[in-house]
Amino acid sequence: MKVEISRRRFLQGSVAMSIAGGVSLSSSSIMASATSPAKKVGNEDKRVATLCEMCVNKCAAIAHVHNGVVEKLDPNPLFPKSRNMLCARGNSGIQALYDPDRLKYPLIRDGEKGSGKFKRVSWDEAYAYINEKLTKILDEEKDNRSTVAFCAGEGMAEHTFHSFFTMFGSSHFLNHVSLCLATTVSGYSLTIGGYGQADLDNAKYVIMAGANRAEAIVTPDTMDFFKRTKGRGAKLVTVDPRFTNTAAKSDKWLAINVGTDLAFVLALTYVAIKEEIYNKAFVENYFNGFDAYKEHILSNNYTPEWAEKITGIKAADIYQVARDFMVNAPQSIYYQGRRTTWSKNDFQLRRAQAIFSALGGGVDIKGGICFGKSLALAEHEIPSPMYAQAKPRIEKDEAAVVGGSGSWVAFRNMVLEKRSPYPIRALFNYKHNPMQNMPNNAKTAEFLKNLDLVVTIDTMPSDTVMLSDVILPECTYLERTDPVVSFGGIEPSIAQRNKVVDPMFESKPIMEIMRGLSAKLSKPLFEITKKYDEDVQSSIEDDGEDKVYGDFDLTKPFASSQEELNEHAVAKYEGAAEILKEKGVFYPNMNEYFKKTGVNDYEYYPDAKRAYSVKNNKFATPSGKVECSVPALAKKGIDAMPVWKKEYEMAVPAGKFRFVTGRHAQFTQSGTSNNRMLLNLVPENFAWINKRTAEKMGIKFGDKIEVASKVGKTTIKAYPTEKIGPDTLFFIHGFGNYSEALTRAYHNGGNDAAIIEDSIEPMHGASCLHDTIVEIRKV
Repeated sequence: MKVEISRRRFLQGSVAMSIAGGVSLSSSSIMASATSPAKKVGNEDKRVATLCEMCVNKCAAIAHVHNGVVEKLDPNPLFPKSRNMLCARGNSGIQALYDPDRLKYPLIRDGEKGSGKFKRVSWDEAYAYINEKLTKILDEEKDNRSTVAFCAGEGMAEHTFHSFFTMFGSSHFLNHVSLCLATTVSGYSLTIGGYGQADLDNAKYVIMAGANRAEAIVTPDTMDFFKRTKGRGAKLVTVDPRFTNTAAKSDKWLAINVGTDLAFVLALTYVAIKEEIYNKAFVENYFNGFDAYKEHILSNNYTPEWAEKITGIKAADIYQVARDFMVNAPQSIYYQGRRTTWSKNDFQLRRAQAIFSALGGGVDIKGGICFGKSLALAEHEIPSPMYAQAKPRIEKDEAAVVGGSGSWVAFRNMVLEKRSPYPIRALFNYKHNPMQNMPNNAKTAEFLKNLDLVVTIDTMPSDTVMLSDVILPECTYLERTDPVVSFGGIEPSIAQRNKVVDPMFESKPIMEIMRGLSAKLSKPLFEITKKYDEDVQSSIEDDGEDKVYGDFDLTKPFASSQEELNEHAVAKYEGAAEILKEKGVFYPNMNEYFKKTGVNDYEYYPDAKRAYSVKNNKFATPSGKVECSVPALAKKGIDAMPVWKKEYEMAVPAGKFRFVTGRHAQFTQSGTSNNRMLLNLVPENFAWINKRTAEKMGIKFGDKIEVASKVGKTTIKAYPTEKIGPDTLFFIHGFGNYSEALTRAYHNGGNDAAIIEDSIEPMHGASCLHDTIVEIRKV
């Protein structure tokens, strides 16, 4: 659904609504009480095509339902993206549905914020409470809609929540981008015109730096690629401070000092240019500003010998990697990475990676970085109002470019430090857990406690849920139909998540929640706009109130069912709506193209029909070429070309460690931390510490250690190993939850959000997750 901004503007009023009473219960009794097994309904067996929501990949699945109970999830072979694979996380989706700790009823806080005390209320009572608080806030703030912020986690239904945000009229939308891929996507887009897709199926040589695909994102292309490494067709070089499972499956592992990847890439580039082993024809035709970049690299002497002192990687290895990369080019990829910002130079690191890949010509070509195609979906256009009193976002000047997804840490800190030009008083939070995801969670807790209203929509009682005023229980992904999605790439397709079973307890899909909430808020909030917006007052005099209100009607995006919207979105493809309901996946000529070619091998598109090359060597950049230099960045204080600076060489004091965090194949951030099936595989996280360092400190496997930084501390068990350097400490993210309502996740393992310092990089204000120094002690 596309919500467009209307040119008309209006305004005013305030209506307070009473809150119906309810029974006051503790969190433990209200959230963990319903332990009864799933209720069997009817007497039938059925198969429903759906999409997984256990991580970002969205693999296709077939749910087996018996008497109303989901008993099994199988992979759906029709989806090119997941290729008949469903990982351990995907299979554990059943546990997300039947987790006894899941949120079941609307709740309103009934004690001190953070006390965990809530009372059960009806949906209408919850909406009325929100309405009372919001109308009071907006009336006191004279309809400055930006005093109310919105945040969302990743998911297919984020789009629906964003429609509510757009209609509401705030400037503040914050999602996971500034905690995740902001610098990576931006760096590649500004340099080669897009983030693209690494064609691992056809690459001959891959450098994978920091990306731990064997553990963090176990997808079909990951598995297929590892079948070709170690002398079986493709060479993989892993660059990582740790000897990960990805490193174990590589042809070569280069242990690098944390935060020095940019120096490594600049040295690779030096070798390629100095020895003139790059693709000269590609550079001559499709590079913009290469001569200046060449001069920049050579004059700064970014030699392998220079980089060895910074990165810890031997100069000989750097020479060899650069030469091997170019020998195999253009089927050579410096893997883009699918993870968070590491350090303050992260944007320039991604730019340098993109330029180095392009020097081999491996862009928009089979075996390189491909942009692919998308299958267009029809938009459901709804005009949205403009609010004259809504002010610009507060953190817009905290970084060079703060986009529509905001900078979470900069925003939070400005509010806490009282640097905001106007108060931020309320937060709508959809499926996001900043208490676990955002660095320095002591500040996040203070931020949430200081707000007048926090409304959280989620499926589980996360740490952030426990600091909310109103909790609206969303049903799990197996209980709802979500917006149909076009998955672009080399083999594009459209896929749809179909509802498998009806929502349990009193939970609802986000579409129904937004429909009910907007119906309760729309008229009262319009009265406030009417009171303070002179343009709206004038328009009412000219056109009448009913007509003007039509532009401010918050309910419009939610008038149709999700099923109706999905049918509209794919109406241009004959038969697609019915195919998506039955099979979950559609792409043109699917019946003709799709073939089973082996026991578990499938062909989705004939090779000649795959979208390896789509740009005709004209990239989506200002010059239409690979941009070596972006002078416009210099006007914002950002280097036009990737530059190494002395300040990036972050020394680790003796006896201390540089902390790095990461993901694991069995967990998706904190969202799966209470999943019983996954905890059977990985019961808790452990702190990786160098074995010899641990011996000196008298620390053995399983000993509890306290990890402390300038901002906080956490306790975790130790895992002494030779697979990490002596000045680096690592543990995976998502553990050590504070919410007592998560009976399995509560205080289970170490919490990285408690110790990571809240610094941001200068380009987008993205959080730097690997710039924290910690110390440890045995407890």
